Amino acid sequence: MSGLTRSLSDVPEEGRFTPTSPHPEDSPYSNNPAASSTATLGQPPTSTAGSSSRTTKTRSPSIRTLGRQSTDASGTTGASSVSGSGSGGTSISSKRPSSGTGSGSSSKDPRRKAAAAGSSQSSQPVRRIQSIPSLPHDKQVEPAPSTAMYWSRAPVYGTIPQRTMRAHTTTLVDTTAWFFGGNDDKEIVKDMKDVYCFDIETMQWTQRETTGEIPPPCRAHTATLVDRKLIVFGGGQGVTYYDKVYVLDTTSRNWTRPAITGPVPACRRAHSAVHYQGKVWIFGGGTGMTALSDVWTLDVSSFTSMKWEEVKTTGRTPNCRGYHSANLVGNMMIVVGGSDGKDFFTDVWCLDLDKRAWSQVQLGTTKYKRIAHSATQIGSFLYITGGFNGEEYCSDVLPFNLVSLQYEPRVTYGKPPSGRGYHSTILADSRLFLFGGYDGSMAYDDVYILDLAAGAYLPQVTSFNIDLNA
Repeated sequence: MSGLTRSLSDVPEEGRFTPTSPHPEDSPYSNNPAASSTATLGQPPTSTAGSSSRTTKTRSPSIRTLGRQSTDASGTTGASSVSGSGSGGTSISSKRPSSGTGSGSSSKDPRRKAAAAGSSQSSQPVRRIQSIPSLPHDKQVEPAPSTAMYWSRAPVYGTIPQRTMRAHTTTLVDTTAWFFGGNDDKEIVKDMKDVYCFDIETMQWTQRETTGEIPPPCRAHTATLVDRKLIVFGGGQGVTYYDKVYVLDTTSRNWTRPAITGPVPACRRAHSAVHYQGKVWIFGGGTGMTALSDVWTLDVSSFTSMKWEEVKTTGRTPNCRGYHSANLVGNMMIVVGGSDGKDFFTDVWCLDLDKRAWSQVQLGTTKYKRIAHSATQIGSFLYITGGFNGEEYCSDVLPFNLVSLQYEPRVTYGKPPSGRGYHSTILADSRLFLFGGYDGSMAYDDVYILDLAAGAYLPQVTSFNIDLNA
């Protein structure tokens, strides 16, 4: 299957992007040594959440392709600041300067200086452990109706992750969220193949030791749950892209690299994956030089005899893209947004996995450009959260109705997370959990909760089929 191919040198994966200068020579990843890496965005508009308004800070995000190396020579990583909490525990700042941008906010705290000095002399990180959760008591938050959706900061504790959390994967197994990947090109500690877990009932972080053939550090990969096993495919680190498959058994915590027959897909990252009828379906992504629109299946009906197969689809094929989202709804794979390295897409596509046929959804609006967002199915809606719209990183929540196949924006209350992309979200216990992310200059390790309440569930249709001809 062929599709339009374009250079991905301007996809703002984790780097600077100037909407008025989207040319390869303006990218810090071009072959021109004099290329500028300090392009900035203009003053962003004011965004609102619920009945309270707040001004989005001006971002100066750096641009990262799907694989070309930055000319930014800096490689320092800012240490996390530590302050006492009102609850008697230790509150740890969750906003970290990206080591890829080269500059972080300085601190007069001697403990922070000592941590930074120690990190440059040792290849092993010092674990941050928070023994008592800091409860989020914010007197400045306005009252909200009990039936409304409400944002709050999660009172986490335990072994806090020691690395950035951007373009990582989060997979819920029972009540435990498993985190893998999301590494920075310029992390001081390169051997970051660790796995963290988050208990959605107790809000406790733990680090899990794994054995076996552990995959290399990566980001923008996919991790698909099949029989309590995580099927990790693709991703990359720096200029390296992967086409390998690794399997993590969450019960034994053992990694394996299975032997797979059939033709192998091109190395890629920023693709999507869903599991349907014993197969993992892969769509799109990028190779670092071109965006992709191909579809592949990995037969995982037997973990001892996996097989790759390229899928020949019918209908008009979506433009090549990466950093889109894909959700399995019935027998349909719903693809939202993404970018080919030049344009930021507003379109929504459906791939019938039984008929292997593409169809484009006819939207009532084309104003919602999104890449690096998250999409979580909640009943008869997809909740599109955050992402980059070509001008700024967003913090809004856009419910997409799977019955009418239209966006239905709703009001949220509380204090939402700052605008970001490359985060992850999961649905658990009638709440939407948001983890980490990146805003173009800072990476996060924080956790936010959107209490869905009746405002999200009362309008639901309990039984539906996606009808593209309606």
